Amino acid sequence: MRKGLFITTEGPEGAGKTTVLNLLDEHLKEMGIKTLITREPGGIDIAEQIRRVILEPENTAMDPRTEALLYAAARRQHLVEKVRPALEAGAIVLCDRFVDSSLAYQGYARGLGIDEVYKINEFAIETMMPDLTIYFDIAPEEGLARIDRHKGREVNRLDLEELDFHQKVREGYHLLLERFPDRIAMIDASLPMEEVFTAALAKIQEILPLK
Repeated sequence: MRKGLFITTEGPEGAGKTTVLNLLDEHLKEMGIKTLITREPGGIDIAEQIRRVILEPENTAMDPRTEALLYAAARRQHLVEKVRPALEAGAIVLCDRFVDSSLAYQGYARGLGIDEVYKINEFAIETMMPDLTIYFDIAPEEGLARIDRHKGREVNRLDLEELDFHQKVREGYHLLLERFPDRIAMIDASLPMEEVFTAALAKIQEILPLK
């Protein structure tokens, strides 16, 4: 039985969601709230191994369906081994990406179909969906420019896709915003970091249980 809250962050490459998520985790801990911060694909050993296969820049021959299945496999292991136990223990789980990434990247941008990719993930996650998803919106050109400036950031296979692919990813996310307006909240990630953080924190505070 879920006792905690499951909060995910989404966005195109270079949106800054990982940075904001770390700031949110730190702030919530200072408030005395039990949190667990994690990421997808990854978060636990098996899923991190799958992550390396998915994001290895040299794996250019990977078929889109293979890519979608690998993400779902990593997601399943991460969910049962790390996310679900933390939620059952009453923690707020802050996860960097979840199922919406697969719907936007493989479902829409790769052309596999949002509904088709959701069916794959439905098998993996069963009924486990986030209580809140914060989507950080940014133009692909700006996001990729940020990555280029941030020399210490991991550069993965998806970062190396053509601009058209990243534009489709953003379009996919906007379709998901229309489909799940009660769950997904959009924040303008082009704003200064302090404003982005404040807006994201306000979204979380809206669903925190009253004490």
